[in-house]
Amino acid sequence: MIANGCSKIGKEDKTEGASMKSEAKNLEKATFAGGCFWCMEPPFEKLDGVVDVISGYTGGDKESPTYEEVSSGSTGHLEAIQIIYDPAKITYQELLDVFWRQIDPTDAGGSFVDRGSSYKSAIFYHNDEQRRLAEASKEKLAKSGLFDKPIATEIVKLKTFYKAEEYHQDYYKKNPLRYKYYRSRSGRDQFIKKVWGKGKDEYQKPADEELKKILTPLQYEVTQKSGTEKPFQNEYWDNKREGIYVDIVSGEPLFASNDKYDSGTGWPSFTKPLETKNVTEKEDSGFFTVRTEVRSRRADSHLGHIFDDGPKPTGLRYCINSAALRFIPKEDLEKEGYGEYRKLFK
Repeated sequence: MIANGCSKIGKEDKTEGASMKSEAKNLEKATFAGGCFWCMEPPFEKLDGVVDVISGYTGGDKESPTYEEVSSGSTGHLEAIQIIYDPAKITYQELLDVFWRQIDPTDAGGSFVDRGSSYKSAIFYHNDEQRRLAEASKEKLAKSGLFDKPIATEIVKLKTFYKAEEYHQDYYKKNPLRYKYYRSRSGRDQFIKKVWGKGKDEYQKPADEELKKILTPLQYEVTQKSGTEKPFQNEYWDNKREGIYVDIVSGEPLFASNDKYDSGTGWPSFTKPLETKNVTEKEDSGFFTVRTEVRSRRADSHLGHIFDDGPKPTGLRYCINSAALRFIPKEDLEKEGYGEYRKLFK
């Protein structure tokens, strides 16, 4: 078995169970295994409604196992995280959605660079409702067409969760350089980007109240309430600079200046999306007619509408609200994290 990147760096006391925060009224727990628990903590800790994320061990029979015992594969335990969350702010289904996007669910022999039974992926359900939701989400993923191999992630009833040694808790905060080095060579991020696309592994749409704080009233009205801004009085209708346009909420790439043209309508118009998978279509029967609405896939932001009166070669006009977009000029693509699109403007 290849040694885990989460190698032991010191001796600490072992503690069974979860944080005292879990004792607070109305909080619930979710337990997931996805390989190295260093990498599983960060995506969940930043979610609104998550109170705590604890690294630990579960699934085996030995009481209070040590890291060395678990990583040897002799105890039957898996490295796992236990999430303490407020169901009034975030649902178990939403946690499942984040979980699937952190792992390779088809890998039955470990997770990325970490091999062996203790690094397999699994969902440990706490009650029948969690089991039902987990099984439904697994079935949905299996039918999604994202993978050409069976989903190997097991769904099993939680036994006892043992908190890992203290030096493993929040390792990415305590040892950021070592964590980044391990993660960069683990293969996890490369897999996530390949399967889910840019940013999906990390993006979680903010709560409505948070959106109202980070968006202008017009941006909120357009993206969240399917509003329409005024023609010729918006930011990008006449923008002629080279670059790309991303979702104002999520940052997912939507359109490129190469496909932008002056439609005479007073709104930014494009002949095609930059990333087709990021733009979804929906029938809109408002305004006494049937139109095709376009929305962003990850944030589900209302963008505008698509019409068939555009120029060749597509014959399409994506009529988009400036308020739903953020423009990134070509000279800023690398520093903004969109360097792969720089080649469009050479």
